[in-house]
Amino acid sequence: MKIPGIKFLHILLVLGCAQSFAADFRVGIVNTERVLRESAPAVKAEKRIEKEFSARDQEIKKMIKQGRDLQTFIEKEGLTVPEAEKRNKERELANLNMNLQRLQRSFSEDLNLRKNEEMAIILEHANKAIQTLAEKEKYDLILQEAVYRNPNIDITEKVLKYMANEK
Repeated sequence: MKIPGIKFLHILLVLGCAQSFAADFRVGIVNTERVLRESAPAVKAEKRIEKEFSARDQEIKKMIKQGRDLQTFIEKEGLTVPEAEKRNKERELANLNMNLQRLQRSFSEDLNLRKNEEMAIILEHANKAIQTLAEKEKYDLILQEAVYRNPNIDITEKVLKYMANEK
């Protein structure tokens, strides 16, 4: 009879300790996707990338317009121009399409690579901000991925403000 009573007391003692431990345990959750989208460094990086790739984007748009114009010419004037000129225009269109696809593929790969580089820098910056906030505000645990975020423990806004104020 004494052993079940002792086990019961142990369980009550463990539950009491866990409850007092949980009362002092601070948890925060950060929405990483939002930090990568809205933080000051992320916005600056997006503008830098846009500026860096705008010339290539304009070149691709110009080639697309050339292709459309050439296609329109072939469709409208194809019956009235000599066969040799029509074949030359079709060949020119095919070459333009091949070059366009190559440029678009290269543009996409370079853009993704550049975005990933910037994202890595922003994540590193965000992790430092989170660590600093955790130490300052005495958090025991901060999670960056969660299926559900209770607004009471979401510290994303604090991280965004910290990153905006930090130089």
